[in-house]
Amino acid sequence: MSPSPRARASSAGSTARFLDHGILLLRNQKITREQHIEFSRRFGELDKHDALPSDRHTEHPELLIVTNASKTDGKPGDGKYTGHLWHSDMSFTLIPSLGSLLRAIELPPVGGDTLFANMVKAYDALSDGMQKLIADLHGIHAGKRKIADLTSARIAEGERLNPPVAQPVVRTHPETGRKALYIGEKVKCFDGMTEEESRPIIEYLVRHATKPQFVYRHQWQPDDIVIWDNRCTMHQALGDYDDQYLRHLERTTVLGTPSGTLVQ
Repeated sequence: MSPSPRARASSAGSTARFLDHGILLLRNQKITREQHIEFSRRFGELDKHDALPSDRHTEHPELLIVTNASKTDGKPGDGKYTGHLWHSDMSFTLIPSLGSLLRAIELPPVGGDTLFANMVKAYDALSDGMQKLIADLHGIHAGKRKIADLTSARIAEGERLNPPVAQPVVRTHPETGRKALYIGEKVKCFDGMTEEESRPIIEYLVRHATKPQFVYRHQWQPDDIVIWDNRCTMHQALGDYDDQYLRHLERTTVLGTPSGTLVQ
């Protein structure tokens, strides 16, 4: 059965808003995990998170678990510090994310907001000289992140699963044609440059992109779903909440198009 004209018009309108704003908010979505996954597939093929096997749901690999809950042995969970750096989802892979759909399930009474930066507006606000400087640069994205229960074996496994990937610092959005910065705190240096040479430029670009005029701060409510376009936004989860309270969210990740190259 084909969708009605009204349903097609509504879907087209949602797509236009998604591309125009880079972020959508759906309140009061009391849905199951299966419904979350099925709805997410409307945006494209879903990542099964092979790059982050310890973070995905055991029965639903399409779901990435973002939680500060402890493990069954009492050790801190892997998701305790998830998202605390400015980043774009899966930028450290050869096929970075098109979009993400994050659903809030249980939240602390205060804190734990998520910040989103508009990378198109941030790029447009750069001087002509800076735009020329970064036009052909490629940032080397690393999959390393802070984990409370970190061992040498886990470090080695992470490096095996996620070797460094070079991504263009300026990406042209495949659907809107707009240029956007593609940078973040997981970028350790630029390809062909040392970390010492790269660091001042990386820090400037991140600081510039996260100025208040480019940032939306989302205060979560239970059953929120936030959908964002990783091709033109980056985000950061704030860890400014009392850790005695559970913060549990679940994310699907829509696969994008190849844009990176492995760094030898």
